[in-house]
Amino acid sequence: MGLFQNILKRFRGVDINFDDLEETLVSGDLGIRLTTEIVDRLRARKGKLDADTVVEACREEIRTILGEIPALPAPGDAGKPRVILIAGVNGVGKTTSVAKLAHFFKHRGNSVMLAAADTFRAAAIEQLAVWADRLDVPLIKTQYQGDPSAVCFDAHASAIANGTEYLLCDTAGRLHTRHNLMEELKKVNRTIAKQDESAPHERWIVVDATTGSNALAQAREFHAALNLTGLIVTKLDGSGKGGSIVAIAHELGIPARFIGTGEKLEDLQPFDMDTFLAKIL
Repeated sequence: MGLFQNILKRFRGVDINFDDLEETLVSGDLGIRLTTEIVDRLRARKGKLDADTVVEACREEIRTILGEIPALPAPGDAGKPRVILIAGVNGVGKTTSVAKLAHFFKHRGNSVMLAAADTFRAAAIEQLAVWADRLDVPLIKTQYQGDPSAVCFDAHASAIANGTEYLLCDTAGRLHTRHNLMEELKKVNRTIAKQDESAPHERWIVVDATTGSNALAQAREFHAALNLTGLIVTKLDGSGKGGSIVAIAHELGIPARFIGTGEKLEDLQPFDMDTFLAKIL
């Protein structure tokens, strides 16, 4: 049951208990700080809200927090590919999300290249190679434990030479609390910029919706390292409630770009505000 449906069920036919409302919003992964702000604003409207109108009021608050969702990155010009760097911790579905992104852009008629810069996990290179074969897109890779910065540099050079429109760089999953690994990620970012000072044009983090408030903690640290421009949220078909999307937008100003709702290639779709508010949250 989504957050808004839960609010309706909880308060239909009774007066709104704002303490209960606060508990419900926290359970939807909005976090204590954001929940408190929303509830305080709703309290000011006490007497004007019932079970139905409080849901709409919550939607209005969340819509304001999410703001205007930026358009998807346009394909690069000839000789200047649009570079998207994908980062995140282990186990969030990062490599699979990269493959799904490749499918999405190719399905739109764009040319795509993949860079297998997760060199710490031999299985990740093999996994992305399987996806590349399946999608019929070129893949630049190196041996296990190779230099991820060099892989991205070579892939960028190849994408420039071939006139590729999108280059997707899959980096290794890393704990956001490990300073040395975050520094390495910064190096990857700097290396890509050597051939185009505006690249990588997008720096997206993948988070797992089922991890709740941990998603915000991860985004906070990766944002400090990369100045993130977008968020991919996976596993919204499971127990994930989606509130982390709102919490991350509220604290860090990072917009959701794609959401994952299943295992199939088509189950990663651009974030749509109306769908999110109506069906997911």
